[in-house]
Amino acid sequence: MAGQGAFSEIIDGDVFKYYADGEWKTSSSGKAVAIINPTTRKTHYKVQACTREEVNKVMETSKTAQKAWAKTPLWKRAELLHKAAAILKEHKNPIAECLVKEIAKPAKDAVTEVVRSGDLISYCAEEGVRLLGEGKFLVSDSFPGNERTKYCLSSKIPLGVVLAIPPFNYPVNLAVSKLGPALIAGNSVVLKPPTQGAVSALHMVHCFHLAGFPKGLISCVTGKGSEIGDFLTMHPAVNCISFTGGDTGIAISKKAGMIPLQMELGGKDACIVLEDADLDLAAANVVKGGFSYSGQRCTAVKVVLVMESVADALVEKINAKVAKLTVGPPEEDCDITPVVSESSANFIEGLVMDAKQKEAKFWQEYKREGNLIWPLLLDHVRPDMRIAWEEPFGPVLPVIRISSVEEGIHHCNASNFGLQGCVFTRDINKAILISDAMETGTVQINSAPARGPDHFPFQGLRDSGIGSQGITNSINMMTKIKSTVINLPAPTYSMG
Repeated sequence: MAGQGAFSEIIDGDVFKYYADGEWKTSSSGKAVAIINPTTRKTHYKVQACTREEVNKVMETSKTAQKAWAKTPLWKRAELLHKAAAILKEHKNPIAECLVKEIAKPAKDAVTEVVRSGDLISYCAEEGVRLLGEGKFLVSDSFPGNERTKYCLSSKIPLGVVLAIPPFNYPVNLAVSKLGPALIAGNSVVLKPPTQGAVSALHMVHCFHLAGFPKGLISCVTGKGSEIGDFLTMHPAVNCISFTGGDTGIAISKKAGMIPLQMELGGKDACIVLEDADLDLAAANVVKGGFSYSGQRCTAVKVVLVMESVADALVEKINAKVAKLTVGPPEEDCDITPVVSESSANFIEGLVMDAKQKEAKFWQEYKREGNLIWPLLLDHVRPDMRIAWEEPFGPVLPVIRISSVEEGIHHCNASNFGLQGCVFTRDINKAILISDAMETGTVQINSAPARGPDHFPFQGLRDSGIGSQGITNSINMMTKIKSTVINLPAPTYSMG
């Protein structure tokens, strides 16, 4: 159960504490932020509403702790990360329960997220030891006009304080994808979890606490983004921001100043299906990619662009699979569970009503109960419909029929987003040509878009983000190069 057993110290009454300077604390604000269960639409948890003064104290202790942590041997950092990973996996069930209750993630997927997060932390430890354990040695005479009078030694050093802001849909996994690389690289971390998902994140942070990380190295502040969000992202003590979310990231990037940014801000991932595609394979991937976790994934299939000659056959296969999706509460491991909030459900409904008004073909009757929206396949969608361009983040899948590959590529590239895309064809030469033409961070061939495995590079173009994620890229991004140059009194060369 949440806040019980090994986690009893993270809750005070019915309000979960925040984490600072190695201790679980209650906020001096005396206020709490309610977390609404998407299924019941009632308050299920409460977290502290931290003040700006508490944020200032967190930043100060983070700066101090980071200086000492940077002097901690790499093997010791890795050892603590492996320990945290083991503790996280050991407590997968209570953390998974939090995911079920605060973001309506199906129970089996919630457990998978926690286990995957433990594996990610361990991989970070191993990759960090390899990556950061070596540097470069350069000699000056490789550049024209120079003798060998200079030796340059370069290595990677930490940035300082990393502000980590994960999204609601993967509040554990996308938190550790920032914490792990930051910590192995020698940084301290201030985590600002999403409101929906905050309790899951607090439980995860406690696993790091139990592992014995130094005081002040990891902090977790909770509260309303409208009250402390800008204060955090514009804080002068922050040396790097890693953010996953939506439009808020664009605003952050404009205010953050001269610090490195790592941002993933969503997508409108297109699936192009050619005439020679394996339609059974395409249909299975479209349904999995479009409706997994009720479509609330940045890498969900958001629009299908299918050649007219095979469109009828593909849509029938997709529709048959949609009919088999189970709908209901996350506790019952249903395929389709309530979306995260009433405002999200209202937004999705707005896209659906626009498509209905403009005469898209509905393969199912639109049905909604509270935050629960039944899966919906929309056919004969046109570019003048909002659903053709906007990201629903829900169980609604539009199909656009195209007359040429070029038309599909044009639609993909005309989007404000450029996260991922996919193409289904039996012709590998066509697949590579289309992949090269699609302006997205990743193109999947004969599979739905996906983030992972977690060591794969993950990035987007345009409004989909800045920089690249994946364990190796994140470690590199959270470090900077430090060079030491040895100047010799006279040229020196190895014996010939």
